[in-house]
Amino acid sequence: MSYSDDIDPSIAALLAETNDSLPESSADIKVGEKQIEQKEYEVQLQKHHNAMMSVPKVKNGIPEVDLSVKAFRPIEKFFEDEPSTVYDDPAYYKTCLTGEGQSSQRLHQLLIKYLKCEDKKDRAVYRQQIITAYWEFLRSLAPKMANPNIAECKKMAMRFGIVLPSLFRPEQKDFFARSIEKNTSGEPVLYVDEWIREIALGNLKLSTTDEVPMRASKTPAAEAQRLQQLKSKNSGKLQSIESIVNSKESERNTLEYEITDRITSLTTHEEIIGLEPHRAPYTDIQKKLFAEITQRFHALQKIDRELMNCLDELQEAKEIEQSLNDKTGQFVEEVSVGTEDILTEMTTIRQMAKMTCGRQGNQFPIFTREFFHCFDKSTGFRENVLRELAWIESIDPQCFCRVHKNVMHRIVPYVLLVPTYGDNGFCWEPFDRMNRVTSRGRIVIPMYPRDLKIACLTAVADLRWQVAKEKASYDWMTDGLTGHYYQYVEEHKMKGDVKQFFIEDYILWITKESLGTQKLEKEVRGIFWRYLPFPQELKDTLKTRSLVYQELYQRDINRSMSDGY
Repeated sequence: MSYSDDIDPSIAALLAETNDSLPESSADIKVGEKQIEQKEYEVQLQKHHNAMMSVPKVKNGIPEVDLSVKAFRPIEKFFEDEPSTVYDDPAYYKTCLTGEGQSSQRLHQLLIKYLKCEDKKDRAVYRQQIITAYWEFLRSLAPKMANPNIAECKKMAMRFGIVLPSLFRPEQKDFFARSIEKNTSGEPVLYVDEWIREIALGNLKLSTTDEVPMRASKTPAAEAQRLQQLKSKNSGKLQSIESIVNSKESERNTLEYEITDRITSLTTHEEIIGLEPHRAPYTDIQKKLFAEITQRFHALQKIDRELMNCLDELQEAKEIEQSLNDKTGQFVEEVSVGTEDILTEMTTIRQMAKMTCGRQGNQFPIFTREFFHCFDKSTGFRENVLRELAWIESIDPQCFCRVHKNVMHRIVPYVLLVPTYGDNGFCWEPFDRMNRVTSRGRIVIPMYPRDLKIACLTAVADLRWQVAKEKASYDWMTDGLTGHYYQYVEEHKMKGDVKQFFIEDYILWITKESLGTQKLEKEVRGIFWRYLPFPQELKDTLKTRSLVYQELYQRDINRSMSDGY
C-alpha cells in the first residue's frame, strides 16, 4: 500500500467528519450515572494496602516471582498529569497504516466503506470483514513490537485498538492520552504490545495451546530456550526450598529462645532464709520445665533433620543453577524468537479476544465511541485492573496462592489486557507445566467491559477453579474445593457447565456475602467459607451480623481443635 503526502480529499473529509457519522448512545449521555466506588470497597482496599509489601524485582521487563511480596503496592497515580500528544498528530492514521502491505490496504478500504455506509445490513457485513482484516493487520505489526523505534501510533493500535483518533469523543481522547505508558507497578500486568515484545525478545514463553507440538529443533536458539525452561523449573524449586529453609530456621530460633528462657528460669534459685548461702531446691513450677524443655529438644531434633535435608536440596539446586548459567553463557544473551512463533502467539491472542466476548458478543476490534461506553476509572488500564485485583485479594487473601510442602506461596499470574468489548475475564493456564511450584499462571481481562470489576472477578474465579482442579488431579470431582462443589451441583441436578456455576457463585461470594448479604445457597456458603476463606478480621465482623455466619465461625473453631481442618 502506498500513501501520497496528502490523503485523497474525499477520504480526508470523510475521516474528519466521523465525529458526526456514528450514532449517539444513551450510555454516553448519562455521564456519572454509574458509580463503581463503594464505602465497603474503599475500606477493604485500604486495609489490604496496609499489609506488608515489598517492591517486586524486575528482570528483562518481566517481574520475577518474589515469594516475600505479600500484597499489591497501592497505586499512587492512575493517570499522567500531562497528556500525550500522540493522538493530536494529523498524520496518525496514515503513519499507522503505512508500511504494512496488503493487510493495511484492505483495512483502509473496508474502514472507508464501513464509515460511509448507512444501510444497517451492509454495515454489518463490512463490520464482520473488518474483524478479519484488522487481525491480519496486527499480525504484520507484531514482529515489529521488539523494535524500540517503532512509531507510537502503531503501538497504540495494538495496545488500545486505536487506528483513527477521530473516533474518540473529546473526554475519551483526554483520558486515553493521559494513560500511563510504562509499567511502573512492578506487577506482571501487560498490554498486548508489551506481551508480544516480551515474546519476541524471548523473555516470555508462548502461551500453551492444544495443538500438537512440533519436533524439537537443534538450533542454538531452540537450545537456549530449552535451557531457559530448565532454569525456570529449577528457579521454582530453588525459591520454594529457600522459603522452607527460612521457615525452618525461624522455627528453630523460636524453639532455641524458648529453651534458653526456660533454662534461665530453671537455674534461678532463691536463697533459703537462715541457711545462707544455700539455695532452695527446684519448685513445682521449675520441675514442670523439665518436661517442657525435653519436648522442645525433641522438636529441635526433628526440625534439624528437616533442615539438613532442605539444605542438601538447596545446595543441589544451586549447583544446577550454576551449571545452567554456564551453559546459557555459551549462547548469545538476547535470543531472537522467530517470526513464526510471534505469529503463533498472535493467533492465540485472537482466540483469547474471542473468548472475552463470547459467541454472541461484539468482536469488533477497533476502538470506536460507537461501542465504547466506559469511564476513565472503569476502563481496563493497567492501574485500574491492579486496583480491582488488590480489592479482590483483600477479600479473598488466598486467591493468588498455591501450597507446596504445606507452605503457601503467593504468586500473581501474568495478566494480559486485550482491547475488546467483551465482559468476561478468564484463566488461560493456571501455571507453567514445567514449573508447578512457583511459575505464574496466565489470565486474560478485556479492557472495555460493561463492568471492569466483574471482568476481573470472572478471571480470578476461573483461576481459582483451575488451580484447585489441577491440585486435586484425578480426584477433582470428589476432593477439595472442586470436589465438594461438583457434588453439590450433582445433588441438585443442575444442568450446565459446573465451572460457570462456580464463577457466578464466586462473584456473589465476593460482592455480596463479604458484606453480610446472604445470596448463596447454604451448602455453597459452607464450601466457600472453608475453601475460599475471608480474612480473619472480616470473619470476626460477619459473625456478629447473622447466626448463619456465627455457625460457620464456630465450625472453624471446632475444626481447628481437631485434625480434620
